[in-house]
Formats: sequence, structure tokens, C-alpha cells
Amino acid sequence: MPLYLIERNFAEQLELTGENVQLIEAINADEGVHWLFSFLTADKHKSYCLYEASSPEAIRAAAKRANIPADVIVEVERLTAETASAS
Repeated sequence: MPLYLIERNFAEQLELTGENVQLIEAINADEGVHWLFSFLTADKHKSYCLYEASSPEAIRAAAKRANIPADVIVEVERLTAETASAS
């Protein structure tokens, strides 16, 4: 499944509860997308999330339903020291 990096910009500082995460994961599952992990900036106004999804449209649909931004969606490939040296 393709990998996507999503940049999200928040007007307020992001504070997620376990309940919020469960809701987002349920919506993601319903839309066929899988959240792998995220990085949150120090000021908590921006996140960078790695997802597996069939398309950017599926990510946008899940974000819209969860009422969270998906400002930039970029398809990426996994690169590690092992995969780089195998090329």
C-alpha cells in the first residue's frame, strides 16, 4: 500500500486524548487508511503524519470526517540504510 506524509497545521495547540485517538483510528479504518506515526512540532501547532492509504482522497475523506486538517499530502517511499545500499 502506498505511503503518504501529511502535514497538518492547527490554529490551537494540539492536545489529543485517548478518546480522540480511538475516534480517529475508527474513522481511518472505515476509510481504509492506516496511521503509522506522527511527529508534533515543539509549539504543538503542526504535525507530520505517516499513513498507509490507497489514495490521497481516502486520507482527505478521513481527515474531513475527523475534523482535522490535511494541508499537504505527499506520496513517499521508505528509505533506510539497508534499502539505499541495495540499490
